[in-house]
Amino acid sequence: MTQKNDNEFYGNGQELHQTSTKKHKKLTTNQGVGISDNQNSLKYGKRGPTLLEDFILREKITHFDHERIPERIVHARGSAAHGHFKLTKSLADYTTTKIFTEVGTETPVFCRISTVAGGAGSVDTPRDVRGFAVKLYTSEGNWDLVGNNIPVFFIQDAIKFPDLVHAVKMEPDRGYPQAGSAHDTFWDFISLTPESFHTIMWAMSDRAIPRSLRMIEGFGIHSFRLINAEGQSTFVKFHWRPKLGLQSTVWDEAAKLQYADNDFLRRDLYEAIDQGDFPEWDLAVQLFTEEEAEAFPFDHLDPTKLIPEELVPLKVIGTMVLDRNPDNFFAETEQVAFCPSHILPGMDFSNDPLLQGRLFSYLDTQLSRLGSPNFNQIPINAPKCPFSNQQRDGHMQMDVPKGRVAYEPSSLQADSPRESTTGFKSFNEEFNESKGRVRPESFADHYSQARQFYISQTKIEQNHIANAIVFELSKVETQAVRLRVISHLMVIDKKLANKVAEGIGLDEMPSAFKAAVKPKDLPESPALQIIGKMKDTLKGRTVGLLFGEGSDENQIKRTQSAIKKEGATCKLIATKVGGAKLSNGKKLEADMQIDGAPSVIFDAVIGVLTPEMAKKYSKLPVINEWFMNAYVHLKAIGHDEGTNMLLDKIGIMKDEGVNDIMNLDAFIKSAKTRHWAREKQFS
Repeated sequence: MTQKNDNEFYGNGQELHQTSTKKHKKLTTNQGVGISDNQNSLKYGKRGPTLLEDFILREKITHFDHERIPERIVHARGSAAHGHFKLTKSLADYTTTKIFTEVGTETPVFCRISTVAGGAGSVDTPRDVRGFAVKLYTSEGNWDLVGNNIPVFFIQDAIKFPDLVHAVKMEPDRGYPQAGSAHDTFWDFISLTPESFHTIMWAMSDRAIPRSLRMIEGFGIHSFRLINAEGQSTFVKFHWRPKLGLQSTVWDEAAKLQYADNDFLRRDLYEAIDQGDFPEWDLAVQLFTEEEAEAFPFDHLDPTKLIPEELVPLKVIGTMVLDRNPDNFFAETEQVAFCPSHILPGMDFSNDPLLQGRLFSYLDTQLSRLGSPNFNQIPINAPKCPFSNQQRDGHMQMDVPKGRVAYEPSSLQADSPRESTTGFKSFNEEFNESKGRVRPESFADHYSQARQFYISQTKIEQNHIANAIVFELSKVETQAVRLRVISHLMVIDKKLANKVAEGIGLDEMPSAFKAAVKPKDLPESPALQIIGKMKDTLKGRTVGLLFGEGSDENQIKRTQSAIKKEGATCKLIATKVGGAKLSNGKKLEADMQIDGAPSVIFDAVIGVLTPEMAKKYSKLPVINEWFMNAYVHLKAIGHDEGTNMLLDKIGIMKDEGVNDIMNLDAFIKSAKTRHWAREKQFS
């Protein structure tokens, strides 16, 4: 490939503009006031808090928050469950918050996991970031930890959030694509926003196509503060770690799941809880001081950055268990309202500019979506501890306050609520800077951690990232957008850029983007992988077992028992839901009929078939596809003598993932992982 000498664009890492001879319209507020800076919120100092007087930020986000009624604008499709959190290690040295100091206390929780881009009626399994929101009903009030399954975000400042979501949503002139980022407007915005490329690496990785909601991580994303009894502050980042470990699908499998089962992830979570296989997450924290933060080679207030675990190790402090499905999907899963501003005494916010905007935006959204400032009285949102204040009336007021006093201070009513010395106190942070629409220089490095994430992946995962970007850009019609993306990738990793360019058939390489700050070569962080962190377990998985007329009952029972012993589920599949007569003449009913049970919904597959049935089934496309898809999706395949004949006829090559179930131990071992070596056959 040859390299062009000229860029079609220029930028400094914070501002990026296409060169054009056309005269653009002036950007204004709804009142016609010209906007001089649409990239940064008004702050008190470069790293200070965002100011409420920023009428441009408030107007822009307020309008955005009210654009959809009543469906959520983002995170519309979600699944949720009740459970509890139990503290196992006290943080009394760092905070007075009781949920972090009273070891052994069980706190009720409601957890909602969602896709971001699609509407409420979209599918479960697109390539997308997953929201991970937990409402904890503590003795001191409700705490909402509202994050994602990715620890970083696309933008640094909340003023850009409406632009990001407008770009990723359906294109407004045509109303598609739904629940997908593979289109021009998204990649146009991304290619003009260098700060997004760290999150792009995550979104194009296997993190964005999870196998199960029970097998994803959750991150609070932002730095928060913990305040101890002496008023001292410690920064904290929150991590939810699944006990089952991380698991993802492969891309072809994820795409086929969209037609096989639109509710695949929702069904998986619901059925696991319904069967008593309760998912669990450890809550871990990263704790660091202001002085330690100053020594980091990045700014922890920048939401496009993470703190590597090798730099600040994780400390596990408790466990969340989800053990009860909602009684009513609308009343609970749909009406639950999460707000990052819902925190407790002993906590406080950092000056992360994205977090600062979210503190306003989420509350404003609930007022629009749920129709009333009294949304906190809906049962799923109501605190489980006593609460009282002087707020009155309003649409859908359900309380009946008594007495003549609706203000504070007062002297006319002895039981009227008053402020308390044990209530919430903000951290006393001093500033000595001027206000302005600014962004600190410490936010200007957009590529170092993007590069670190990519080089930290296994070769298999790196290949998946490249293939994902190729797929996305193949859906982009505008050549200039594709070139801009490649130019950014060249800064991250030249081999990655070349692979993507080759994948989309680019004849000439653009110049590498001129970064505002030269990327640093940060050390690899194995903690960022999925494959390297996979647990050697079959627990929580599902195996499909195909049987037919004359199948061996003893072999079926023996196989079912071995799978159950591993903590997995075995589903019986037949060509008819009524099942078939086995070798002993007994009728065995199937759990699922094969037309409605493609192998994409299972983690491994097994065939228990007589040679006669195998010969018959080899002529059925649905059977051939069932085994071939399992093979292509790198899954373990178990077979008896009859099924082995069928596999030979289909053309499935034998490897360590194809096992005779006379040796069930070998099959179980192979079913605990995917067989990545097969990918070379299909690349």
